[in-house]
Amino acid sequence: MKLTAKTSGLELPPGKTDHILWDDTVPGFGLRLRAGGSRNFVFQYKLGTKQRRIALGAASAIGVDRAREAARDLYAKVRLGQDPAAAKAEGRIMAAETFAAVSRRFLDHQAKHLRPGSLTEIRRHLLKYATPLHGLALTKVERRNVAGVIAAVSDSSGAVTANRVRTTIGGLYSWAMQNGLAEANPVVGTARLRERSRERVLAPNELGLIWRHLGDGHYAAVMQLLMLTGQRASEIADLRWSEIHGDTIVLPPERTKNGRTHVIPISTSVGAVIEAQPHRLGRDLIFGIGEGGFKGWHIRKQRLDATIKAATGKALEPWTVHDIRRSVVTGMAEIGVAPHIVEAVVNHVSGHRAGSAGIYNKARYQDEVRIALQRWADFLRV
Repeated sequence: MKLTAKTSGLELPPGKTDHILWDDTVPGFGLRLRAGGSRNFVFQYKLGTKQRRIALGAASAIGVDRAREAARDLYAKVRLGQDPAAAKAEGRIMAAETFAAVSRRFLDHQAKHLRPGSLTEIRRHLLKYATPLHGLALTKVERRNVAGVIAAVSDSSGAVTANRVRTTIGGLYSWAMQNGLAEANPVVGTARLRERSRERVLAPNELGLIWRHLGDGHYAAVMQLLMLTGQRASEIADLRWSEIHGDTIVLPPERTKNGRTHVIPISTSVGAVIEAQPHRLGRDLIFGIGEGGFKGWHIRKQRLDATIKAATGKALEPWTVHDIRRSVVTGMAEIGVAPHIVEAVVNHVSGHRAGSAGIYNKARYQDEVRIALQRWADFLRV
């Protein structure tokens, strides 16, 4: 018989709980009737000695004409020697192998071979900087997707970090190809950014110019906090309400580059910025929307630079968001903050804070850090 819309209403033959009505026009196309009332279109074919069956959809949803057309396409593929059922199963597996899922498998593999510091670095590259790729199937990530991540990281953290992220993503895909999880590496063909010596220090008047043209919104608040505290861009962009403890911000080890808890006293100005942010139901992250914290670095910085140029008639000398951190360190030193206190402010473990001295003096420095941050906020006030 030829299956029609009316056919979908037929009942099961007496004594049967499962029965397929076959269509006369397309070989292998049928309507499966089951006890309980379900009616589903199917396509069945033989591959060697085995029978394969593919569900095309419920009769109430897909309609007989669309189902027949789908069955006709599948029949043509079978005639060409293809195995549609296997391809469909493989597609489901590949869809489950997202960039995020494979990244975690890669990190588990690397944990057996890398030192803790190196592992922490590539974990940050894949799980933090490459967040825009997380929801994509590994095999669906394209060169333009990777290039977008590199551009965003360059804007927020500089060319050096962007190149390191690029290398890590490339390493992930090389491993995936070796293990049959990918056929190509989308990093190939993306540009490696020119790495310049990190010497750009924004003068106080430049910081003030940036501040005055930030406008409103999450980008403005994040940038203000960076200028007031000198912390890393990712640490502020991913700031959580659960990390605010009274008059301090406490960043846990997994959120800092050196893997150490970092306590940041909240100055009056920092407190005002944080208090102006609304609490959103069910969201611990203070900034950003969707999964993760604030991410719109690239487009927002372009707009900011354009706004400053339009307002002043002159573009700022090229700068990156990461330059703000260096500028805060330099500015604090220029207003007389001791080097070891500056290192404590930005969570550097080197020089004055290296070794046992850094461990024993850590608690004592908190009062000095609080005073330094307030002095800097007062100096920076615009």
